[in-house]
Amino acid sequence: MSTQSLNPTFATGGPGDRVRGDTGLLRLALRLDAIATGAVGLAALAGCAAVDGALGLPTAFLAGLGAFLVLYAVGVWRIGGSDTPRRTAVRAVIGLNLVWFADSVAMAIAGLLDPTDLGTTLIVLQAVAVLGFADVQILGLRKARTSLR
Repeated sequence: MSTQSLNPTFATGGPGDRVRGDTGLLRLALRLDAIATGAVGLAALAGCAAVDGALGLPTAFLAGLGAFLVLYAVGVWRIGGSDTPRRTAVRAVIGLNLVWFADSVAMAIAGLLDPTDLGTTLIVLQAVAVLGFADVQILGLRKARTSLR
């Protein structure tokens, strides 16, 4: 017995879970988020040993962060690639972006991992960018919904 037959709404998100209407802005915001996230992830992976001292962040932290971001970017890219993305997936991306923003700001304020001034500045800048992606993704969801009226 497949997972889908046990709980089709959970397994597939259900037919009503698709974002309908004008999804252009939403899909663009998701794709740009994926590109930026992937680029930051690749940069963290490639340069973790070279920039750890300048940023004050441990090499292992940067490498793990980079690997996570690359994998996350692939997922966000896939979600943004659909003409009718799953609403639950889009909401998950938005929610994770908001959590990432809050955690980044908290990390910068608390000085967790003892970043340098440059490291703190980069943490705050990427947090603001992530908040911007979440905001545009929310606008994209709203635009899709209102275009159906």
